[in-house]
Amino acid sequence: MITVAVDCMGGDVGPAVTLPACAAFLSSHPTAQLLLVGKPETFAPWPHVLNNVRCSIVPATEVVAMDDPVEVALRRKKDSSMRVAITQVKDGLAQAVVSAGNTGALMAIARYVLKTLEGIDRPAIATQMPNARGGATTVLDLGANVDCTAEHLLQFAVMASALVAAATGRDEPSVGLLNVGEEVIKGSEVIKKAGVLLRNAANNGDLNFYGNVEGDDIFKGTTDIVVCDGFVGNVALKASEGLATMIAGFIREEFSRNILTKTAALVAYPVLSAFKKRVDHRRYNGAALLGLQGLVFKSHGSADAFAFEQALCRAYDAAHNQLLDNVRKRVQHVAPISAATPSELISIPTI
Repeated sequence: MITVAVDCMGGDVGPAVTLPACAAFLSSHPTAQLLLVGKPETFAPWPHVLNNVRCSIVPATEVVAMDDPVEVALRRKKDSSMRVAITQVKDGLAQAVVSAGNTGALMAIARYVLKTLEGIDRPAIATQMPNARGGATTVLDLGANVDCTAEHLLQFAVMASALVAAATGRDEPSVGLLNVGEEVIKGSEVIKKAGVLLRNAANNGDLNFYGNVEGDDIFKGTTDIVVCDGFVGNVALKASEGLATMIAGFIREEFSRNILTKTAALVAYPVLSAFKKRVDHRRYNGAALLGLQGLVFKSHGSADAFAFEQALCRAYDAAHNQLLDNVRKRVQHVAPISAATPSELISIPTI
């Protein structure tokens, strides 16, 4: 059995979304059990969830609000549903935790309670974005680290490789470094150095490094993984979600116009519907907080029950496929390259 702790109070809606999602998840995962963390009195409207033998309630008296400062969440709300849920992982009572709560608070509390893995300077947030190949590209970091060093980007690539390998079964997923061009001489000094580190890691058998990629490669599916700093990654994520929303709105608008556009839209509906489904960001909900000594997954705060269920599925799959052990092994193997001096690295030409 895989046990997942759920912060049932997190997100814009709380139990009205998280508990129906838990019910749907349990129906499709017979080897899963859930720890429902939150205020028990708020769970009453969903008795069919509470009566499930694979559910247990873990009480918490406080809730981290979406607009709470990190300091408040970390220092003052020590019995919050978010913190209690994360503590279940620390204490070995759950293999993973899922929350739709305040992202900054979740990262801060998870890092404080679980600590980072040896060899990891900063945890990173990784998620999937739909691509033209019919699959998804894993992108990180998505906002946890605005300013990154080359060593951080190397660590992100290693952790994401473990994540994608665990999810897909491919041992060596391809990694691209987001840059302003494909040429190795382009980009900032940090990006150039990151390219050197990634190429050395590839030569050492630690990574399947494709090279530099550009923004459109995320959606082309050029590589399985795209690595960037948190500022750029967060912008790309929001743009992706905005595009999906625009497409959904376009389809609705075409069906509400005059008879000609309605007829055309009806004829094109199967294609439009399939495309809408492919770019639906709800299907890719559930970002992994990589680099911690425990599995933590972040759901979008505005997620509906379907989207939150996807986050639960990702957490379950990560635990089932022993993601944490795989990350730890890969990080240990690449550690000598992270610590290498410039003279020990294979350099690239500069202009």
